[in-house]
Amino acid sequence: MINKNLLLKNNKLNIYNSYDKNTNDTIQKLFIQFEEKNFFIQPTKIGYPVLWIKKKIILSVASFLKNISKPYSMLYDLHGVDERPRVFKKYIPNSDFSVFYHLLSIERNCDLILKVPLLNNDLTIPTITNLFKNANWYERETYEMFGIFFENHPNLTNILMPKNWKGHPLRKDYPARATELNPYYLTKEKENSEMEALSFKPEKWGMKKSKKNSDFMFLNFGPNHPSSHGAFRIILQLDGEKIVDCVPDIGYHHRGAEKMAERQSWHSYIPYTDRIEYLGGCVNEMPYVLAVEKLANIVVPERVKVIRIMMSELFRINSHLLYISTFIQDVGAMSPVFFAFTDRQKIYNLIEFITGARMHPAWFRIGGVAQDLPKGWDKLLKIIIDWIPNRLKKYVDISLKNSILISRAKGIAQYSQEEALSWGVTGAGLRATGINFDIRKYRPYSGYENFDFEIPIGNKISDSYSRVMLKVEEIYQSISILKQCLNNMPEGNFKANHPLTTPPMKDHVLNHIESMISHFLQVSWGPVLKNNESFQMIEATKGINSYYLISDGGTMSYRTRIRTPSFPHLQQIPSVISGSLISDLVVYLGSIDFVMSDVDR
Repeated sequence: MINKNLLLKNNKLNIYNSYDKNTNDTIQKLFIQFEEKNFFIQPTKIGYPVLWIKKKIILSVASFLKNISKPYSMLYDLHGVDERPRVFKKYIPNSDFSVFYHLLSIERNCDLILKVPLLNNDLTIPTITNLFKNANWYERETYEMFGIFFENHPNLTNILMPKNWKGHPLRKDYPARATELNPYYLTKEKENSEMEALSFKPEKWGMKKSKKNSDFMFLNFGPNHPSSHGAFRIILQLDGEKIVDCVPDIGYHHRGAEKMAERQSWHSYIPYTDRIEYLGGCVNEMPYVLAVEKLANIVVPERVKVIRIMMSELFRINSHLLYISTFIQDVGAMSPVFFAFTDRQKIYNLIEFITGARMHPAWFRIGGVAQDLPKGWDKLLKIIIDWIPNRLKKYVDISLKNSILISRAKGIAQYSQEEALSWGVTGAGLRATGINFDIRKYRPYSGYENFDFEIPIGNKISDSYSRVMLKVEEIYQSISILKQCLNNMPEGNFKANHPLTTPPMKDHVLNHIESMISHFLQVSWGPVLKNNESFQMIEATKGINSYYLISDGGTMSYRTRIRTPSFPHLQQIPSVISGSLISDLVVYLGSIDFVMSDVDR
């Protein structure tokens, strides 16, 4: 068994019993293989072990975890933290910066987070791109945001920021507001430099300009193109119409959402979450609010849980309808888009009736929701439940069973289970390969464990057609969940009776001076959360979305890491589409289901 005394010595807390048998088995094997002295277990509210290790063994440990029985086969996330001004460092090793690796095991249905401490005078760490393909973009982002150098990385350049950007924005000494910066002047020299940085040089990406008898053509697909679903550029290396290779170019939407979180109170950041993936609405509020509630030890009423699920599934259907109709449009049919907007309007009518807003309600609250359901919500919901299935059948019969669409989409942009895991693919893109993994089922949150629904999965090979058909089936399952919300909505409060709920219940504020004081402080400053770290992942509209929060005992987040599904999905494009035609790329992009705000953040 794991040496409990060691855990007590390292952490001053007995956290051994907080993990399941699978996880404890993994920790035991690590201790045996790499010696206990090389590990430090950090107590958190994340729910998974957080193991600090020395950078000299990061490659060995990551390789070991990837190859053990029931492996940690997916690098779910990788990023950094500026630890320098952190006040509460009692339970972490000495470090100026840290890099964390979030590894996910499908077979074990559990995760492990590795953290590597780094000092200012040695901000280098080995790349793990040879172990996990999707580490490429994550390491590039960490490099530009924190200035951490990944040794032997194949192309360590900026990815979200302009190529000649100065400074590392997620460092704590980098200004968070434009008013803290010197005035910006665009000189001719600067303009020329910026334009030069945008030019594509094939040799820097290991591409040849010609082959034996002919030259390759390099084509800019985007950044403004109807099939790129946002400001997204792909540089294509073409031999005729055949794609030899390509380079996805992102960052045109980058807004610094993680930096903004460091200057917003815990509560006032909620509206930003809606706009991370702007089609998901309340779905994107869920992981953030749940992670904050973990930090605050808030347990919400059952009514709140069901209301949150209902709103999430409404937005899921709305997002899927847009995805299905625009996929059909990308293949060549126009009418379904207009039909879809008619159907989506009915859902937005209900969302607006409940929240007062449409696309971005910012309606979930720490400890509950903004207000209770209005009278008549059930009648509008029943209209949607009765309407959508019949309309969805028309999309399938008229368009998705069309022989031309099938010939354009079936067998296009295929990838296997192993490839999906190595690129960090989640959601329908992963389930289309036959892997049955939906967070709502396997790591239920907000009461999903009380709902009866199925998880549609595909065969062992995912292609463009199977991905879109899975989304069709997911809408039917969302309708099933909504029926259960309609028929089994619990009675009770729409907000927890907890001092850190913002704002407190109105009747308490009007009748108790303590609540009035709490209301004033929390609205003006925001709630004060004890120092700790928490994490929550959810099944979002396009895959798994999560928030990793660090509190340093204040009214604002010390570090907010937003892991979105679209970021790794776009990184996979070159490996899937090489050897195909440009027309196949359009179909492939339509089948991914991404928006650029979800990529760039």
